[in-house]
Amino acid sequence: MGKGMKIRKCTLNDIKQLALLNKQLIEDEKSNNPMSIKELEERMAGFLNTDYNAYFFVKSDDIVGYALVKDTCTPKYLRQFLIDSKYREQHYGTEAFNALLEYLGVKSMDIEVLSWNEIGKRFWESCGFREISRYMRVER
Repeated sequence: MGKGMKIRKCTLNDIKQLALLNKQLIEDEKSNNPMSIKELEERMAGFLNTDYNAYFFVKSDDIVGYALVKDTCTPKYLRQFLIDSKYREQHYGTEAFNALLEYLGVKSMDIEVLSWNEIGKRFWESCGFREISRYMRVER
């Protein structure tokens, strides 16, 4: 990875920053998740205390984004992925994803993309993902 994107595994000391980035992800995706920053901190701590690990993407000593990965399944499951809005349109997303695969030592990974997130779908397809199922919900 050299001077490029570096991966740093997060600890419980990183919960506040992870929650802020997660809030940005929720807003970017136009998710219906109403959680506050405090609730997101608690949720992230819960993730890190179970089967998930979080990773910061670091470029020139700046945290440019993060990923939340479930490590106990095969293939691994990428639950959250975000490049901070101030670092977008610099190809950091692709660089971060490729660095993450290398760091984790895997060649395959599963994700879910919200059905209305066209930008996300295009990004993940550009990384080589293809649709293999459709997750649906009924709410009455």
